[in-house]
Amino acid sequence: MPEQTVKLLLTKMNELSSEKYKENVVKLGIPAENSLGVSTSDLRKMIASIPKAERTSQLTEALWQTGFHEAKILAVLVGSYCYNDFSEQAIHSMMTEIYSWDLCDLFCKSILIKRKDFDKWIEIFLNSESLYTKRAGFTLLAAMSTHASLSEEQVSYYLSLIPKFSNDERLHLKKAASWALRELGKIDESAKEKSISLANDLLNAQSKAHQWIAKDALKELNTLIRVEGRSRLISANTKMGKAALK
Repeated sequence: MPEQTVKLLLTKMNELSSEKYKENVVKLGIPAENSLGVSTSDLRKMIASIPKAERTSQLTEALWQTGFHEAKILAVLVGSYCYNDFSEQAIHSMMTEIYSWDLCDLFCKSILIKRKDFDKWIEIFLNSESLYTKRAGFTLLAAMSTHASLSEEQVSYYLSLIPKFSNDERLHLKKAASWALRELGKIDESAKEKSISLANDLLNAQSKAHQWIAKDALKELNTLIRVEGRSRLISANTKMGKAALK
């Protein structure tokens, strides 16, 4: 039964608890009473202790319902093994209970991006005014650029969503919009040109949020190069990029 497994996992998490990590979680905006103080690396190791047959959506939901931040992270890690088993209602419900960028991004990259219907969630989430639901839309845009094979028309379309939904001064949204713009720009040279062109348009926009996003994204977009053996562009400032330029 999921309840028995949850009890065992919570006991293990309490044994691994650290005030240092609890303080880190509180800094993310998670109330202290909802934090156990367990590192994500320890949570990833705990997955091995869960039999594959028990890595189910039922266990994910049972862990989630405890309300503890780390239990939710573990829930998402479990959910990465059964990503197709979540109903639309379950996805909506879980999104409304995400209160930090780390959990938001993990949920998108571990569960949603693996689903065949991932693309439909992009605009659903972007149309939300809830901070982390809207961020999830941009996170999916960023993650999609590495998970899906996109045509030039699709790249142009997904890039067009960034200015449409990013006129928002909330920092975690601006950062996610910049991330999406940069990741789409890494697909190939054509995508890079489109992304830089869009960033320059945003730089000259009236919106302060758009200007911030453009400046942040251009720092990396202007350094992107193609390196032999890599399917995507990388920054010339990375170790591999510097080596390629020698």
